[in-house]
Amino acid sequence: MTRSVFFVSDQTGITVQTLGQALLAHFPDAAIERVDIPFIDSLQKAEQVLSRIRAVAAVGEPPIVMCSIVDDELRAVIKRSGVLCLDVLETFIAPLESAFGMAARHQASSTHGSPESGDYEERIEAINFSLAHDDGVDGKHLAEADIILIGVSRSGKTPTSLYLSLQFGIRAANFPLTEEDLENQTLPKTLLPHRNKLFGLSIDPMRIHRIREERRPGSRYASLPQCQFEARQALRLYQRLNIPHLDSTHKSIEEISTTVIQQFGLKRRVF
Repeated sequence: MTRSVFFVSDQTGITVQTLGQALLAHFPDAAIERVDIPFIDSLQKAEQVLSRIRAVAAVGEPPIVMCSIVDDELRAVIKRSGVLCLDVLETFIAPLESAFGMAARHQASSTHGSPESGDYEERIEAINFSLAHDDGVDGKHLAEADIILIGVSRSGKTPTSLYLSLQFGIRAANFPLTEEDLENQTLPKTLLPHRNKLFGLSIDPMRIHRIREERRPGSRYASLPQCQFEARQALRLYQRLNIPHLDSTHKSIEEISTTVIQQFGLKRRVF
């Protein structure tokens, strides 16, 4: 039976959703329906959420509530639901207060910062850079890049670049390896001055084949022989030129990004 899990927050909900998803990942066999409810910042809104939780509980399995609400009064309303309520702030704030020997300020905050914060501007600039340097569109400002991802089409370059910029404020560019590059076993000329910033993504040919078939079914681009050629030649290029690389076939974007950061010793610019 499907069980509802409510993610309730007084801000964007990113914190509780991220932590909650990490916890729920340990129960892959559980049938779960997510309910995201951000910006619960008034008693009226809290009462409405309480009614929704009770309505779900009345017709099936009691839902689980994960919340990050600073205001004690609002949090108390949610807890009146009588279902399992996991408060991520309450769980960690008290032990931290004890460790620091001081009281927490208990103020609502946005994980990704406000428009007035330096973090916010840094994040936006990094995102704009990654978008402007996606798939080799602009090769003129690669000197400003922190990292340049390379690989064949559909190997995960774009989502990894955007994740690095959004979550870490890292200026990530990405560049495709064309059939000519692969045949000649050479890097695009634009990349030659930036060899120390290159990180290659490789991927299983069958995986590329399936992805490309969804986009351009029956094409040479999506054919298995073409995918096998590109995957083989890309890996050969990385090895020949001693370019650090990773097989992205069974890796999440988060895992790929963490590997890149560790490999190059990149520092997180935003929190």
